[in-house]
Amino acid sequence: MANLKASILCSLFAWFLLPCDSAAEPASSSCNADARPYSAWMADSVISRGQAILPPGTTPEASIFLQVGIFQNAILRLKEYYGTPEEACAHGDWDDYLVESTQSVTSWLLNSTRDTQYPLDRFSDGNALLYLYETTQNETYKAVLDALRQSIDLQPRNKYGGYWYYKYPNWSYLDGMYSLIPFYSTYTARFASANRTAVAKDLVYQLDLLWSHCRQNSTGLLVHGYDASETAVWANLVTGASPIVWIRSLGWYMMALVDILELSHAQAVLSQDQWDHIHQRFMALSNAVMAAVDPDTGCWWQVMTDPRREGNYIESSGSAMFTYALYKGARLGYLKDLPDKNPRPTTLASNCYRHLVQNFVVDNKNGTLGYSGTVSVCSLNSTATYEYYVHQPLLYNSVHGSASFVLASLEHEISVNISKH
Repeated sequence: MANLKASILCSLFAWFLLPCDSAAEPASSSCNADARPYSAWMADSVISRGQAILPPGTTPEASIFLQVGIFQNAILRLKEYYGTPEEACAHGDWDDYLVESTQSVTSWLLNSTRDTQYPLDRFSDGNALLYLYETTQNETYKAVLDALRQSIDLQPRNKYGGYWYYKYPNWSYLDGMYSLIPFYSTYTARFASANRTAVAKDLVYQLDLLWSHCRQNSTGLLVHGYDASETAVWANLVTGASPIVWIRSLGWYMMALVDILELSHAQAVLSQDQWDHIHQRFMALSNAVMAAVDPDTGCWWQVMTDPRREGNYIESSGSAMFTYALYKGARLGYLKDLPDKNPRPTTLASNCYRHLVQNFVVDNKNGTLGYSGTVSVCSLNSTATYEYYVHQPLLYNSVHGSASFVLASLEHEISVNISKH
């Protein structure tokens, strides 16, 4: 069974980490108090707290599907790289978590019409659903996958053809791309290959709509989202764009770009021209993100275009996302053509990772780690002003932060291991 699961991860989720024949195998070590890597230690901590699972008998609130989904993705990546918890000196049972967390949300995602009432974040749960379906052939998992896919066709669109992120008419956010784009591609490659051309065109179009409406010419960064009706209190009268570059929304978008680039190589959903187009976007955005780094901490500000302004702060979830994307983009060769005058992406990623460990990772003194400095939720259903973004509460042990740190840690561990070879 273990070999079967490894084979499925390699064939279906090759985009997660390394090609299955890569020389960068995890370093073997005898497990002692200092051997457990941060990726596995933080994952153990999230599991031990019972997080990233919908509690029985509760109605899902808007962010739960993303909390479950991003942490499931982190666990799948741990499995892809380390194989088993024992190889990572981990204490948690990764497979048990995947089953329990998936089963906690399946009943809520079985109705494609109801699914459209949830944010696009719902699609982040699709990776674990597909993994469990392939390993168990449980038809309930397939039914949920089908309902999620059908909900894409039912999802409301604005006048440009962009998907509404949530229930707010005509509003499209960067946030949803991390969840939607990989699921859309993976489901198509696995179950509906005849639709590859149409799906590839649509997913590239969704990314491009956000790029064209939200990108700031002055910085190369993208603001949180746009209102296609240009009527929201915050909307630019020409583009509909919101005014603020929020770190985590841009982090979701940047991870979507690097993930779909790798995913397409494994699943051949994008044409070469489409792949090259998204690659150019990823390089341009990486260049802009690198230019926005805080020189003192090596990480990034909550409101990225207002460093050191009163109330602003270095935010830990978005910084982990950029760390992940830069490490991964460099590892896969997607950033080798950046201008020579720039610092190396891996250097910037390493600098921020060090700051995250030193300033946001907390030893709880009970065998678990905590994670601080993560903003709760920022929504465009607000004034969307600078004051709004910097006054949203900071959370301790937010899964948005801790799961992003697991992803960043894993890429850091891969980078260190590659350098040893």
